[in-house]
Amino acid sequence: MRRHTTIPAVLTVLLLVGTGTSARADTAGATTSANLALTSDYVFRGLTQTWGRPALQGGADYVNPNGFAAGLWGSSISERSYPGGAMELDLYASYGQAIDSDWSWRAGIYGYVYPGANLDQAGLASRSLNTVEGNVALSWKQFTLKYNHALTDYFGVDTGQGYRGDSRGTSYLQLDAAIPLGNRWSLALHAGHTHYTTTLAAPLANGARDPDYADYAATLKVRISAHLSLSAAVTHATNADFYRRTSSFLDAADTRNVGGSRGFLILQGVF
Repeated sequence: MRRHTTIPAVLTVLLLVGTGTSARADTAGATTSANLALTSDYVFRGLTQTWGRPALQGGADYVNPNGFAAGLWGSSISERSYPGGAMELDLYASYGQAIDSDWSWRAGIYGYVYPGANLDQAGLASRSLNTVEGNVALSWKQFTLKYNHALTDYFGVDTGQGYRGDSRGTSYLQLDAAIPLGNRWSLALHAGHTHYTTTLAAPLANGARDPDYADYAATLKVRISAHLSLSAAVTHATNADFYRRTSSFLDAADTRNVGGSRGFLILQGVF
């Protein structure tokens, strides 16, 4: 495989995002903020995106009092899962309103972009891994129920990867709770379930063919200063038969349990 020089570019972009945008409000009451983080493992919906290795992450957000919000977020990723790619760039926008003092709703669109990543970098037929989801959420106090629906194939899953059909319409249902534990501490609890619209055409060696799974997480966060926090998280993803021995796109003999139980730390700055 050819070598890639995009990692320095990723770091530069994220550092500029993190340091070039300070939290502030404009004359209309809209606010902008930025964040920069270092995590010991990037876990998305219970599955590691960095093959269990650290990641640099950063983003920027805009929130308008009229209910509109938008932002971008980026992270380093592993070529083993995203051949040819070194960065994930997320672009998102949403609109929501409060129903009363306890209830609110929000609907939006979320795009996952992987510059340079394509299955042809692993010797397979050309296939983008970019994904777009629509979502809707309903919140009551500190609890949020959110439904995410893939408007495209789900991270490249289709017949070219050995599935019976495409994965458009794959859904992710999640329930999240944010629990304050005093002035400096907070606890975030999460449960989610991924339902694919397709299965493998031929089962794995152990007979597994259904990629559906559930994931759970708990994150304890402490605010170190006005702009810095440290979090410790534990996650667990089910369906070990399917994910315990996931092969790298770069080397089929290089396998890893991308799900299961994981723990990681996140150091984050907010500006």
